[in-house]
Amino acid sequence: MANIEVAFATPEHQVIVSLSLVPGINARQAVMQASLSERHPAWAHVDFAEAPVGVFGVRLAAPEDYQPAAGDRLEVYRPLEIDPMQARRERAASASAR
Repeated sequence: MANIEVAFATPEHQVIVSLSLVPGINARQAVMQASLSERHPAWAHVDFAEAPVGVFGVRLAAPEDYQPAAGDRLEVYRPLEIDPMQARRERAASASAR
């Protein structure tokens, strides 16, 4: 059995779930096994079956093909709330208006 963690966070809340996985479970199955949508009512709208997943900050291209190793921390990523370039433009406009 591999002991791993599954992490998900929003600006308001963070949860890290510890799991013991049987061999053969892939990263996507581990995320679903963590039952994140049941841990906070505001997360019911998040599609954890399709959300991007990474390991220690490195996004997995195919979570269905990755077998978590003991000690891994799977991270479920949220979509960006605002495009980074748009945020930069807004900051620049705000700074020049002063």
